[in-house]
Amino acid sequence: MHHNNKSSRRYFVGKIAASFLGTSIAGTASAKLLAGTNVKKSLVYPDVATGDFVSNKKFVPVMITPYQQNGQIDFEGLSKLIDFYLAAGAKGLFANCASSEMYSLSEEERLALTRHVVKRVNGAVSVVATGSFGDTAEDKATFAKKIYDTGINGVITITSHFAKADESDDVLIKNYEQLFTLTDNIPMGTYECPSPYKRILTPYAFKYLLGTGRMVYHKDTTIDFDKVKAKIDLSKNTRLEFYDACVANTMYSLQAGAKGMSAISGNLYPEILAWMCANATNPDRQEDVKYIQAQLTKTEDIIGQNYPLSAKYFLHKRGVPIAIKSRVNPEPLMTKQMQALEDTYKVFLGWCDRIGIKPASI
Repeated sequence: MHHNNKSSRRYFVGKIAASFLGTSIAGTASAKLLAGTNVKKSLVYPDVATGDFVSNKKFVPVMITPYQQNGQIDFEGLSKLIDFYLAAGAKGLFANCASSEMYSLSEEERLALTRHVVKRVNGAVSVVATGSFGDTAEDKATFAKKIYDTGINGVITITSHFAKADESDDVLIKNYEQLFTLTDNIPMGTYECPSPYKRILTPYAFKYLLGTGRMVYHKDTTIDFDKVKAKIDLSKNTRLEFYDACVANTMYSLQAGAKGMSAISGNLYPEILAWMCANATNPDRQEDVKYIQAQLTKTEDIIGQNYPLSAKYFLHKRGVPIAIKSRVNPEPLMTKQMQALEDTYKVFLGWCDRIGIKPASI
């Protein structure tokens, strides 16, 4: 829990503009950081702090990929989506991830997508992206270098890319060692992606990765909060930033010391996740925090059906100009699903009223 008597906007912006990788940015420097950015300055870092309470927690969206009607990436729509994320209070972006339909993208599309994100934010927030594609350690290293050269702040590795389901942690560690040897000092991260299979990092493997000094980011999908907390505790006093993907854990993980959240629900109502990151440890807002936590958990099943198509429908409803089109969900949403999302939109507006924020717009 952090309190400070300085409550000016300049102080607040300076505090929360610190990068993913722990670089401190003073209030005066934050203005320089945003100078020349392609996004509207007024859209970056909305002041969601209450009184003199300041949180350094971060909401980082797992970005979706907009497509044109012909199935190609819609880069204009992607720019609008980035603006929307920032307007909603995102303090970082995870590009080329599962929500981005990364396994349905070609190598060049993965690079082009990530390159566009980096260029659009122009240093306003940090960007990470998945880079552990390839059959061999050499293949993975080659692509990791390519995607790092787009200008991202860290290369994310999929844990299940480093050992088969029936292989031990020692195999996983050996394969990570090979990657580290071949990638110089590129900052790395881990993501317990459900595909090709879900490989949860054990404390043994997690300790190894932390000990390398290479890890700056971890997206956790453990779900079991006791096990999540054990990993949060291990990551304290390291350079690694811990992000929980399980929205049911939002309040608990943030209060236990997680750096932030990176849940799929942030693709429908990112400002709610940003508000939770800003207020989970705020003693004056605990009643609202508990209420929003219960609501987020309640709606997760609805938004998870036919995701990320569900998110695209919701964002289109909110005025983000992207097509309701997906490579992994080629079939359109059923009427029943659309109605459930329409109802959830009304519920979302009620949450905004309750906590006193305005829905983001671009």
